[in-house]
Amino acid sequence: MQKMKFFIDTHNATNGIFPAGISKEDFAGFYDAYEAACVEEGVVSLRIHVGFDEGRAFCLNMAPDADTVRRVHEKVGLPFDMITEVTTVTPGDMFFAGKVA
Repeated sequence: MQKMKFFIDTHNATNGIFPAGISKEDFAGFYDAYEAACVEEGVVSLRIHVGFDEGRAFCLNMAPDADTVRRVHEKVGLPFDMITEVTTVTPGDMFFAGKVA
């Protein structure tokens, strides 16, 4: 298995990067296409946080690199503000790294 990293990508209506007025139902249908593109590219969609009223979304994915995440977005015609590689830091992460007693 290829080494995977975590990435967050952002979408913001004020930048024209979030579908204006999208409903929860429309988003659910769109997400099906997004998930299919993820499978094609070997990306794991872990979680998406959406603020429908504010027109913002934050997507957490696992992928080999940012270009792979970019390709998924291109396949479904979804622009993004940025894709950022991130590291998770939770109490569990700290415990297994030996940082918590």
